[in-house]
Amino acid sequence: MSQKDWYTGWFNSPFYHKLYFQRDEKEAAAFIQKLISHLKPPLQSRMLDVACGRGRHSKMLASLGFHVTGIDISPESIAYARKFENEQLDFFVHDMRLPFWGNYFDYAFNFFTSFGYFKNRREHDNAMRTIANGLKPGGHFIIDYLNVHFVEDHLIPNQEKKLGTTHYEIHKWSDEKYFYKKIIITDPELRMPMEHTEQVAKFSLGDFSDMLAYQGLQVIEVFGDYHLNKYDIRQTPRLILIARKKN
Repeated sequence: MSQKDWYTGWFNSPFYHKLYFQRDEKEAAAFIQKLISHLKPPLQSRMLDVACGRGRHSKMLASLGFHVTGIDISPESIAYARKFENEQLDFFVHDMRLPFWGNYFDYAFNFFTSFGYFKNRREHDNAMRTIANGLKPGGHFIIDYLNVHFVEDHLIPNQEKKLGTTHYEIHKWSDEKYFYKKIIITDPELRMPMEHTEQVAKFSLGDFSDMLAYQGLQVIEVFGDYHLNKYDIRQTPRLILIARKKN
């Protein structure tokens, strides 16, 4: 598989979901509640969940009284998410680099480092354009990304995890532009080990500020963790940005 489309095959794998989505549901729900309490969006606001996966965050937002649309490149993830569709919630298979609905949403979200996967800046700019164009004037975009500097300081090169019958061997490294994570999977269901290498761009606060400004979005708040504490370049694990589209 070529490096440019690593995310397509990996995100469709049940072993991906097993590795990443047995996280604490209470923690995710608490983050959504904290974020919504801070943003104070009017009920029935239209929200876009970009790279929504199986729709976990989308479902939480819809349950709070908002109209939510989730998009993701993975057909398998969207097929699963569609089981939960209702009048407040719908899902579509869509590549964020391509145009979507324009001037429609009050809020757009990108959670859990679901950005930075593409091979060059132009593709990332295309994704930002899709999000910016989807927002109404005055709308808000919230992106939850890793803090590059924190990850560099705390990178663990080698790890192993056992989840049920599945064994994950994980190797991490980086260069000037990307973080890499090679995952080797063994499981009784597999005839031979499965291997995937993730690649995530080292986008800093300055990089995001520039990308957002280029699309008419201004960063208005920055947080450093899921409790919405102040961002610190070395001490906080996340880079959570709130940007506003110009009127």
